[in-house]
Amino acid sequence: MTRSRISLTACVGAAALLVAVWTGGAAARPQSATHAQSVIKLGVITKFPVGFYTTLQDGAKKFDKQTPAAQVVFAQGKSATDDAGEIAAIQDMVTAGVKGIAIAPTSAAVVPALKAAQKQGVKIVLIDNDIPSWKGKASVVATNNFNGGKLAGKYIAQRLKPGDKIGILAGVPGVPSLDDRVNGMLAGLGSLKGQLKIVGKLETDCDQTKGFNQAQTLLTANPDLKAIYSACGPPAVGADQALTNAHIDASSFVMVGFDAQPDEVKQIVAGRENASVAQFPANIGYLGAKTLWAVVQGKKVARNIDTGTALVLKSNAKKFGG
Repeated sequence: MTRSRISLTACVGAAALLVAVWTGGAAARPQSATHAQSVIKLGVITKFPVGFYTTLQDGAKKFDKQTPAAQVVFAQGKSATDDAGEIAAIQDMVTAGVKGIAIAPTSAAVVPALKAAQKQGVKIVLIDNDIPSWKGKASVVATNNFNGGKLAGKYIAQRLKPGDKIGILAGVPGVPSLDDRVNGMLAGLGSLKGQLKIVGKLETDCDQTKGFNQAQTLLTANPDLKAIYSACGPPAVGADQALTNAHIDASSFVMVGFDAQPDEVKQIVAGRENASVAQFPANIGYLGAKTLWAVVQGKKVARNIDTGTALVLKSNAKKFGG
């Protein structure tokens, strides 16, 4: 897999990127000198600038507004695989004096930076996805992606028959939350799983263009393909375009995604995409910040907090912005 890399200059320059996003809701509140000294900084780091993480940040900002004693500051990488960007953000936040960091980790590569932060007394909560091999986090606040995948699998199973071909657009291999979405979907197929022909499980890095290209690959190699499942929202949108370009009749094809991002919901309303598993990113952001605050205050928290999933269909798309 080709991974996004940034230069040392870009790494050093990450602090400049943070300038724009470190003006969290609390920064706009007028404070006396005494109050400013008592405010506790919390950091929220997300992967890259897409609607999902914007909504997640909005949830954390809501907590920030409700909690005068806390100041939530934000940072973000450039892609789903931007380990270096997240590492730079962690280091910059520690330097700035945050007492806790809630982070949607790109991979286990950020663990050394998180451990270094902990040595400085910084508490760590993982949001959106886990790093199972690392036991140092205080809590994981995230979607139960396996259960979400099962929702997709059950839906697909109701619409396919034995012998049908299905292609899978995976996300970033090795990221537990994304792997869970695929494994959950396969579990959701139930007894039909062994009777379907899975013709490919292709990596997309959760990128729309890669999703388009990989969907084209599946369709070219399998003209009789009956279904595609995408483990991320952007590749699902790319796959929708590939299906349209190939003049695939939407009524004879099953296209299911995960994330229910705005562009996906539009496709569901239009009838190009059948369904998508919705997460609740605002819940992740709000509960992630709230949980981190509790940890910083020395309170006990649950090791895992499920923020929920739902299946978005044309019939209920209005509830999800459609």
